[in-house]
Amino acid sequence: MKPKSDQAGVYVSGTTHGEKPGESFQGTTGGTEHEPIVRMVEITKRFGEFVANDRISLDLYRGEIHALLGENGAGKTTLMNVLFGYYQPDGGKIFMNGHEVVIKGPDMAHALGIGMVHQHFKLVDRFTVTENIILGAEPRAGFTIDRSRAREIVERLAGQYGLYVDPDRRIEEITIGAGQRVEILKMLYRGADVLILDEPTAVLTPQEVHELLNILRSLAAQGKAILLITHKLKEILAVADRVTIIRRGRLVGTLPVRETDAATLAEMMVGRRVIFNLDKAPFQPGRVMLTVRDVKEARSGADALKGVSFSIRAGEIYGIAGVDGNGQSALIEALTGLRRIASGEVLLEDKPIHNANPRTVFESGVGHIPEDRHRRGLILDFPLYENLVLNTYYQSPYTVRGLIQPLAMQKQAERLIQAFDVRASHLNVPARALSGGNQQKAIIARELSRRPKLLIAAQPTRGLDVGAIEAVHREILKFRDAGGAVLLISFELDEILALSDRIGVMYEGRLVGEVLPHQTSEEALGLMMAGQTARGVKEA
Repeated sequence: MKPKSDQAGVYVSGTTHGEKPGESFQGTTGGTEHEPIVRMVEITKRFGEFVANDRISLDLYRGEIHALLGENGAGKTTLMNVLFGYYQPDGGKIFMNGHEVVIKGPDMAHALGIGMVHQHFKLVDRFTVTENIILGAEPRAGFTIDRSRAREIVERLAGQYGLYVDPDRRIEEITIGAGQRVEILKMLYRGADVLILDEPTAVLTPQEVHELLNILRSLAAQGKAILLITHKLKEILAVADRVTIIRRGRLVGTLPVRETDAATLAEMMVGRRVIFNLDKAPFQPGRVMLTVRDVKEARSGADALKGVSFSIRAGEIYGIAGVDGNGQSALIEALTGLRRIASGEVLLEDKPIHNANPRTVFESGVGHIPEDRHRRGLILDFPLYENLVLNTYYQSPYTVRGLIQPLAMQKQAERLIQAFDVRASHLNVPARALSGGNQQKAIIARELSRRPKLLIAAQPTRGLDVGAIEAVHREILKFRDAGGAVLLISFELDEILALSDRIGVMYEGRLVGEVLPHQTSEEALGLMMAGQTARGVKEA
């Protein structure tokens, strides 16, 4: 059978499982080349009139790492939630080991040997590792929990699969990478042969990512079948056997990873060629725009600020790397008027802005792309045109003599939608109806339209696909090249290294070092993110 194309002209596998004609995929261990452990056939899932999954088919074999790739909102997680029993399909069938099954809920999924590790961990911080793993399925000794046996089981599973973690430590005391291992152990404890992982590397250091990928390889080698939801093409190419691409709820194709590359996958995912290499002009810094001097914040914990100092010049992107929860959120809030500091100072040019209210900060010349676009970037039930003037609605021409002028707002919205390629059906569409990428472009359009002196870009591409990431990066670089100062805070080291002119690393509320992107590596940054200062690194 010859390969065929979908409506956008992107390659769609015409052979079963995307293999070459006459070949069948065979997992690294176990199973047979003819019988998948999971077969999803023509799965359809609707939410009202919206079709999230439109007749999607997928096969998974023992010993296979199968990646699921697609744009933000393409339907990947919905499909996996159908397999895990969270949602019931409106059409199609699911087979386990050749037998049709109806998975009515997560408990039934567990009984069938399916486990799911969610993007946001579902762990109880005050419980120990062992208590979290056995929760809801505790071994009993009469009427009490057999804690000794539970601990033995956890230690045995951890040793068998290379998921080493102290069974007696509380979750609040372990690293994020260790928490990821606990989530996987929870599934293995319940007998899972099929593991679904949803964006498992989103908040890990490079070393933790490398460790996790090795764990996945080990699990597959021992016969487990793994479904990996991720938007990180590099990780798919590094660890997956096959990849299934979904676009706008429809299957684009399934193909062996060894026969593809990042450019092909990106094009299949978004339906057009994606440019990976940033056209970044040489660094030409101007005057000092932002000065942060010995800023401390009184709250306790790793997310407090313990004497942070740095500066940013006009025409410069200063990137801050670090694992989530090490003071980045507190720093953003301190700089935008959302949190008071105990001591130190923040100067925009020469004007103090620390402990000012948010409106004063923004009117002084600060633009803000918030790390949570839903909570702090948009009012989701407001129409798009109102969201595009949230920071300036009280100013002329949007308010005249105390009366709001909707027509003036709509004209501004039309200009921004065209200039920043925000794709929406109409100006009155609620912000929540936009895709994640278009929500982010709307925020960027609003913030940059005010021509700020400083742009604080916090996790600007979180949860976005490669096409939307390309658009966001282009706008940030355009602002920097026009002489704007940018504070970039991101968990994505590829993004930090590609965009930044200088990089600071935060650990437990402090900047522990400062490097130049062309003189460092992901590995060196990862060590700093874990609290270790690499040789040759300037301590901040």
